[in-house]
Amino acid sequence: MASNPPVVFHPHIQALTNPVLAAVNERYYKVTSEALRVCGELVKAIRPELVQSPSFNFIPYVQPIYSTILKRLTAQDQDQEVKECAITCMGLIISLLGDQLKRELGVCLPLLLDRLRNEITRLTTVKAFATIAESPLKIDLSCILGQAVLELTTFLRKANRALRLASLGTLNALLIAYGDKIGSSSYESIIIELSSLISDADLHMTALALELCCTMMKDKRHHSYAGVVVKERVLPQALVLVKSPLLQGQALQTLQGFFTALVQSASTSFDILLDALLSTARGSSSGGGPASKQAFHSVAQCAAVLCLAAPDAKCSSIVSMLINSVENSLGQDATQLLSLLCLGEIGRRKDLHSHINLEGVIIRSFQSPSEEIKSAASYALGNIAVGNLSKYLTFILSQIDNQSKLQYLLLHSLKEVIARQSTDDAGKVDFKGTDVQKILALLFTHCQSEEEGIRNVVAECLGKLAILEPGKLVPALKERTLSSSAFTRATVVIAIKYTIVDRPQPIDMHIKPCIDSFLMLIRDEDRHVRRAAVSALSTAAHNKAVLVKDLLPALLPLLYDQTVIKKELIRTVDLGPFKHTVDDGLELRKGAFECVDTLLDNCLDQIDPSSFIDPYLLSGLSDHYDVKMPCHLILSKLAEKCPSAVLAVVDTLVEPLERTVTTKMKPDAVKQEVDRNEDMIRSALRAIESLNRISGDASSRFKAFMNNVVKSGPLAERYNAVRHESDAVVTGDIMDMS
Repeated sequence: MASNPPVVFHPHIQALTNPVLAAVNERYYKVTSEALRVCGELVKAIRPELVQSPSFNFIPYVQPIYSTILKRLTAQDQDQEVKECAITCMGLIISLLGDQLKRELGVCLPLLLDRLRNEITRLTTVKAFATIAESPLKIDLSCILGQAVLELTTFLRKANRALRLASLGTLNALLIAYGDKIGSSSYESIIIELSSLISDADLHMTALALELCCTMMKDKRHHSYAGVVVKERVLPQALVLVKSPLLQGQALQTLQGFFTALVQSASTSFDILLDALLSTARGSSSGGGPASKQAFHSVAQCAAVLCLAAPDAKCSSIVSMLINSVENSLGQDATQLLSLLCLGEIGRRKDLHSHINLEGVIIRSFQSPSEEIKSAASYALGNIAVGNLSKYLTFILSQIDNQSKLQYLLLHSLKEVIARQSTDDAGKVDFKGTDVQKILALLFTHCQSEEEGIRNVVAECLGKLAILEPGKLVPALKERTLSSSAFTRATVVIAIKYTIVDRPQPIDMHIKPCIDSFLMLIRDEDRHVRRAAVSALSTAAHNKAVLVKDLLPALLPLLYDQTVIKKELIRTVDLGPFKHTVDDGLELRKGAFECVDTLLDNCLDQIDPSSFIDPYLLSGLSDHYDVKMPCHLILSKLAEKCPSAVLAVVDTLVEPLERTVTTKMKPDAVKQEVDRNEDMIRSALRAIESLNRISGDASSRFKAFMNNVVKSGPLAERYNAVRHESDAVVTGDIMDMS
């Protein structure tokens, strides 16, 4: 019933109803509880559309279903599961058939209120009241509404988190549907309880609490009174929350709506609230020191929605004030940073072309000695361009060509424009065809830049643009895999990496047929191209393994080859008094092993562990610190997932592991080197413990190594700590499964 259209069951409702209701009266609790669940779906099926003239005559079934469920609801001596199913089913009956049960509501609603007061059944009843409150039938709850709201309000201070979350949702539904019938004293009680729930310790709870505040402030009858109480009780907590480095997602969006609703309730002056908001980020509020980087972004977003809620003239004056603040706040980094971010957030939502030379003011901020100011200016310019593509996009593209020293920051601005086109739904203005062509021409020109930072930003821009225009971009990127420029080949491979995200996208069908053209560059003669291909393979294996599984038989030998130390990539740099050895292949080897680690998680069925362990993993276990760390993790995973393959070569693993755990630092080693060595030893000991778990009596050499080296001497204490840590993880997994 839940997974088919209700009309399928309409010819059979009469035949189904009697046996289902008979099963509700069964003595065996499992039959009864399942029958109650079926009855709930049956109610949805007989009245799927709450219209005056339904296509199916459901009225003959209302009383038999109601009477049967009421009998179960009133019974006391029955199983807990049956009680909960009866409450849920009665909630559905009232929400869908309540207009046919007006006389009966005086009986069943007080029963539900009684269940709401019962500690054992209250959570289920809270959810049932939410179902009733959300009904379009506007069920008359006057006989229990005030008492139900009072009970729900008291639940907000209970320790049970699930109960608090459900109570917040139900109160919100009740206030939306019946706000005009709830007294001001109830509003005040709710707001007082909400003030203690708003913190970054539980952002989901905070989002629901703020949403409930917004509902109360939007109520036509109580909005002024609610706004005053919210200003006194909740606003201080909201201003603390906006400074939190953890604030993000739904909680941040709801907080923006909260500030807007607070101003619109006419209880708080726009100027006072905006000043309080900006002060939190500048660190001049009573909270103390400077705010975090995330706090600046959070405050800027809240300030932007606040300005947009104000009249146009007021918003324009605020923008002018922010522009002056950017120009005249030299040396005041916090003020300048916040002003730039606010301009960007406002500009993304509103066209600011009427403010003369706004782009010139922001470009001048690119010259700031502070990297944070430069980044904020780049962010601001990109977001302002989203509000008026025809003016500001052209400006950004021309500046990229003319300002060679500012290219990196300007490309970041362009990246913001492209990213907003793919993520912003509200008020989004799509690129014109000519815009895409201009951007493509510019990006492909800068694929060959000597600066790696610029190439990486170009690749990200191309990838995000490809998600918007897969039909144009994917063939163009594929064509450039044959470019004579190694930098261009590397850039287009990195661009493909940015198109492979963890959720389904239309571009997937364009990438799958040609992804081998990009990944096969893992055998390219240039190490930068090979590194890009390894990174793209790792991303594809992590986000969408289906794209690469069929290619792994051909790719794995090439990937394994990148884990080998290549002498031609090792060079000696003469620094006068001494010489320094540089290994240009180190990053490539580290990336290759990390890619194998990802493949073990998502494509294990395509990997032959024996051919990888010897010689490739053995080589990695004797390599540089940066390579050993992922190799230890790989060894632990192989011991867990492929124990027979690991046991076959466990003796050969002893030598590199022993060298690692017995490494001694030079007397003049700095603290950073000592800490790195300690991390490496702990990592190796975790891998050794994984081997010990599967070894049994299989290897005398490994056993001797455990007894003579690991479990004795200076390593014994560290090994025991690692073993206890591992036991704790296993115990936690078992508890989670329970």
